[in-house]
Amino acid sequence: MRVTREQMQANRTRILDAAGWLFREKGFDAVSVAEVMKAAGLTHGGFYGHFESKDDLIAQAIAHIFSGGLQGPDDLNAYLDAYLSPLHRDSVAKGCPTAALIADVRRQTPAARLAMTAGFRSQIDRIASAIAETKSPNARRAAIGAWASLVGALVLARTVDDPTLSGEILEETRNWIGGKTGLSRGDEPAVAT
Repeated sequence: MRVTREQMQANRTRILDAAGWLFREKGFDAVSVAEVMKAAGLTHGGFYGHFESKDDLIAQAIAHIFSGGLQGPDDLNAYLDAYLSPLHRDSVAKGCPTAALIADVRRQTPAARLAMTAGFRSQIDRIASAIAETKSPNARRAAIGAWASLVGALVLARTVDDPTLSGEILEETRNWIGGKTGLSRGDEPAVAT
């Protein structure tokens, strides 16, 4: 039976979704192509109809994760609260690709690093745009600092084995970013016209 173009695209999306979850949960090296295909509900033999290699899958999965809409702050306060939450800390497989993969991606191919760099840029641009709505003259600088702080705090909060310290890292980073960007709790960015 011949697979339609639409079904091929749907299968490819299933593979990229499964790879994104598994890579974030376990890291690139701990996940096999067979494991990705099984998680996608497909046979291993179909992999090479979609990707040239596991390295190709890694690069495309990174790009796919960042294009999935889980990154954009329309309401910066809500975004900060969600990003620095215990739920996000505990949901590695469905959470921020940067915090989950940052240590591993530097050892990957140039294509994977390029995809991660594009994701970083888009995230910084989105945060800068949200900060600019508060009339901050240094929105890009604040966005870069906020992004680095968000990712660093999440990585640290996931690493420590003390739940109290983990929560404190998230909360104090949220408060610190709010002070640096002018967005403390309850301050909403102005609506763009």
